[in-house]
Amino acid sequence: MDNFIDELKETAIAAARLGGRILQEGFGTLTSDQIGLKGVGDYITDLDHRSEQRIIQEIRKKFPDHTIQAEESGEVKTGSPFRWIIDPLDGTTNYVQGIPIYSVSIAVTENDQTRMGVVYYPDQDELFCASKGKGAFLNGQRIQCSKKISLEGAILSTGFPWRSKYAVTSYLNAFKEIFLKVDGMRRMGSAAIDLCYTACGRYDGFWEMKLKPWDIAAGILILQEAGGRVSDFIGRDDFFKSGDVVAANPQIHAELTAITSIYLSEVHKNIPGE
Repeated sequence: MDNFIDELKETAIAAARLGGRILQEGFGTLTSDQIGLKGVGDYITDLDHRSEQRIIQEIRKKFPDHTIQAEESGEVKTGSPFRWIIDPLDGTTNYVQGIPIYSVSIAVTENDQTRMGVVYYPDQDELFCASKGKGAFLNGQRIQCSKKISLEGAILSTGFPWRSKYAVTSYLNAFKEIFLKVDGMRRMGSAAIDLCYTACGRYDGFWEMKLKPWDIAAGILILQEAGGRVSDFIGRDDFFKSGDVVAANPQIHAELTAITSIYLSEVHKNIPGE
């Protein structure tokens, strides 16, 4: 089985690098007719499609019978217990705006349990990866979460609720309490990178609402394998269903969820159909 997981990882790494190369070569070249909108603030570009097609092509060469769940082309079920969850361009708004903070995210699940995750940040040539029970790595070097034990002195990352503007008041109330406790807050625009930066200790924690499975599947495993704790806003493990994520080392995670559970529990429980 270890050999099989290694083959999954090697294929995912190769696919992520190929997709990332397409994105890097196309960066800054998009014209208006290559950019579309899926929804308010939710961009789609020709490069998303090209990256995704190349990633799927690479996976299909080795695993033609596996299910593919990709952001742009949807899910192609095969009956296999293995599912590849692909975001060919996480941070599309950054990419469209010429901001070089974007990533490729690929995860593999077996019977809905994440077994392997890869996140590639092309601009920095940084490849984060993890296999279940095997630890997390950045460019081959083992990584661990921050050792800070309190929000005091912490640097956190978040994402604004652009998919959930109905929740902005609750979000800002939580933001205010957290912001007043920490040393700083950042907003990168790629949840996959945020999770990986938390996994390697560059950030001490991350929280965001209404994320999609392809945004977070790989990054969550990498964070967990680096010693982190991930939950929804009220401390439960249904983050894939809700899209609400709090991620940090166990100590800071407890402080964060103590706040998010106060201000965001109703938002978390009562999300309008969108």
